[in-house]
Amino acid sequence: MAGSGTAHLRPDQERALVVDDLVVQFPVTGGTVHAVSGLSLDLLPGETLGILGESGCGKSSAGRAVMQLPPPTSGEVRLGTVELTGIKARDMRRKRARMQLVLQDPVSALNPRRRVKDLVVEGLEIWGWGDRDRDSFVDELLSSVGLDPETVRDKRPHELSGGQCQRVCIARSIALDPDVLICDEPVSSLDVSVQAQILNLLEQARERLRLAMIFIAHDVAVVKNISDRVLVMYLGKTCEVLPSASLEGALHPYTRLLLASVPEASDELPAATGAPARAVELPSPLDPPSGCRFRTRCPLATDRCASEEPVLREVRPAQYVACHHVDESTEEV
Repeated sequence: MAGSGTAHLRPDQERALVVDDLVVQFPVTGGTVHAVSGLSLDLLPGETLGILGESGCGKSSAGRAVMQLPPPTSGEVRLGTVELTGIKARDMRRKRARMQLVLQDPVSALNPRRRVKDLVVEGLEIWGWGDRDRDSFVDELLSSVGLDPETVRDKRPHELSGGQCQRVCIARSIALDPDVLICDEPVSSLDVSVQAQILNLLEQARERLRLAMIFIAHDVAVVKNISDRVLVMYLGKTCEVLPSASLEGALHPYTRLLLASVPEASDELPAATGAPARAVELPSPLDPPSGCRFRTRCPLATDRCASEEPVLREVRPAQYVACHHVDESTEEV
């Protein structure tokens, strides 16, 4: 598939999710916020795609647009073989049950008036139980996310810790056996020790249910550890797509900047080398730069970067970069 947004898609494989040329814009006083501009991605069953970038780069807007919450300004979202954009609200409500969202703040995501046993099976109450026994299913679901049913079943969210609330959110998200799970900064508000537990829990759920998962975060080490592939975003645009095992070999200047920002005390990723980004004010999504959106901070920027938008192209096997200064023969910038 040709084009700046679709070069890295895999058309010959059975995919759980396909997002093609997604655009998300929000009208505001004084202009339009260009939150996501031409994002394309795909997911295979059982695969985890990490979306990495600074706060404000459009990661969360992209995740919500995939869920059609709200629908994107333009572009296509296909769940299996079903096109989601433009279908009737009743049909969308049913299809959305096949996708689940785990949010950053687990306490706010849960209804404070309901007990845990009611929260985790709310979806099944809406769509039908089949031949399941309610009480035994609740206990099984809570146990699968590392919670003691006897202890938490009758509690309300304010009586639980943040980590316990996030486990409840994960339990209710997998109760309907979804095809796609979108995790929007699910561990950023938790202690480091609890983060590791939640990440292990998500990994186990993915393997057990063969979930296709989008994991949105700004923490480089977390994204590397949980993802099969990483998509790096900057100001609504895709900069680079590569296997997570190759993340330390990133070629785009922005990805290298993110790697260089990892504290040296961490052994998870080696610090990246190269010239630092320019110390300038971050561009506004109301008026993004022409050409390459990273050019105002990029130490390699030239006149071409201002006049011509770079397209994603494969420079190594399964590694795609949108940068004019990546030399395909030397694989360097």
